[in-house]
Amino acid sequence: MKHKKSYTLGELAKILELELVGDDRCVIDGLATLKSAGAGKLSFLSNPAYTEQLSSCRASVVIIDPKFSDAFAGNKLLSTQPYLSYSRATEIFNTKPISKPSIHISAIVDDSAKIGASVSIAANAVVSADCVIGDGCAIGAGSIISEGCSLGENCELYANVTLYHGITLGDRVIVHSGVVLGADGFGFAFDGEKSVKIHQLGSVRIGDDVEIGAGTTIDRGAIEDTIIEQGVKIDNQVQIGHNCKIGAHSVICGATAIAGSFTMGKYCTMGGASGALGHISIADNVQVSAMSLISQSVKEAGMYSSGTGQMKTSDWKRNIVRFQQLDSLAKRVKELEKRADKVKDSDAT
Repeated sequence: MKHKKSYTLGELAKILELELVGDDRCVIDGLATLKSAGAGKLSFLSNPAYTEQLSSCRASVVIIDPKFSDAFAGNKLLSTQPYLSYSRATEIFNTKPISKPSIHISAIVDDSAKIGASVSIAANAVVSADCVIGDGCAIGAGSIISEGCSLGENCELYANVTLYHGITLGDRVIVHSGVVLGADGFGFAFDGEKSVKIHQLGSVRIGDDVEIGAGTTIDRGAIEDTIIEQGVKIDNQVQIGHNCKIGAHSVICGATAIAGSFTMGKYCTMGGASGALGHISIADNVQVSAMSLISQSVKEAGMYSSGTGQMKTSDWKRNIVRFQQLDSLAKRVKELEKRADKVKDSDAT
């Protein structure tokens, strides 16, 4: 989406569908934090902890919840969800270059591939036989789309993305650099002397509006497909094993590792550097805190943490206090055992 470089507050209020309190002729040309903003900049308050910064903020306008509006004397765009409104403002002022429909002379596109309208294929990209590239897609430099892949409309693959054979992407999928979709899942059978490869016969299916961060790998299924449902957001350097199913609108944060045949419900969150064992599942609306391991199925919504064993976060926090007391408790038990031994000895005499 291409926008002009500046807007009046009146124009912004209409685009963002927010109520403006202030000068509708004021011109905004970019975004900034509350602390660094100056004239012509839009900022936002979503965390009440930063309310104190409003008194010294020099932004020309602040997106703010009505209940905090009195704390800022300048122009305001009122929103009950300031962070969401801010996210929409970032699209308006996005400076990312827009690809022009074209196929670079150094790109290799097989004659059997079906290329939609207004597609951009950058330098040294490869589109193999029997691929389908939907309207409005942009294929970055050096990306490889192997045989039989299908991309929906308006997908964007950044530079050096690799799609193995037979991968399917829905509409508006964003795939960042270094992503590998459809590599073989980790499957071997031991014959007594060596590991024998189990060929992976499934594929990977990605739903609409999925975004996949740089360096992430998603393995193809062993027999059935690995499935990433619509609206899922995956951070950088995530590993998703074969035959996993990730439910719609779930979020997986950076450095998370998920073993094969793991099933995640809808609207779940896996915190950074968390992990999950294979052949288990978690329900809808489950949140896993950072660096936790899911080692058994979770059947109820809620937040879960681990480090010494999976449990509900409320229980885990109480037990952490007990863990810190284990050394002193062990010493007390040892002292009590000594006393008990002395009592036994005295009774025996």
